[in-house]
Amino acid sequence: MDDADFDGGLHILPLLYAARSLAYKTSTNIEVNMETSSSPNFSRLLTVGEVAERSGLAVSALHFYEAKGLISSMRSSGNQRRYGRDVLRRLGIIKVAQRVGIPLAEIQAAFDTLPQGRTPTAGDWQKLSQMWKDDLDSRIKRLTLLRDRLTGCIGCGCLSIESCPLRNPCDKLGKEGTGARLLEET
Repeated sequence: MDDADFDGGLHILPLLYAARSLAYKTSTNIEVNMETSSSPNFSRLLTVGEVAERSGLAVSALHFYEAKGLISSMRSSGNQRRYGRDVLRRLGIIKVAQRVGIPLAEIQAAFDTLPQGRTPTAGDWQKLSQMWKDDLDSRIKRLTLLRDRLTGCIGCGCLSIESCPLRNPCDKLGKEGTGARLLEET
């Protein structure tokens, strides 16, 4: 063998690469079954950026809601958040509830009545909205009364601590004693 025929063993490199790639592509039946039965299918989950884009919320809002327990995520092997598609419906409910003035604590309590990991259904929404309806009706009644009294108060201009129904309903402060400090406690 002369030097022209000698390639230093480079002729076997393609075979080594092919063998190595085959080793990575094959799996035993046990490995395949383990991946399909116990591992989440991350290809069907959404990244935090995808959820932010589809929901119209900032990534920081998603992290905040997750910290409050309103939504949940899984972690990929690279420690990235992945969300199930049910999170989009939950975020929609959160946005609607906040828009009508429902506090996050009440939204969380309502979500605790729903099954985790399942997309909320129309029936779930009916249940939640019914829970909030009485509270909203009460708020509307109080705000309407406040609005009507506010117009009268501005009209008279007295802002009397003794008789003003806005600042001192039923003269509560007169029964407690004197001093403006009591106004802040009511």
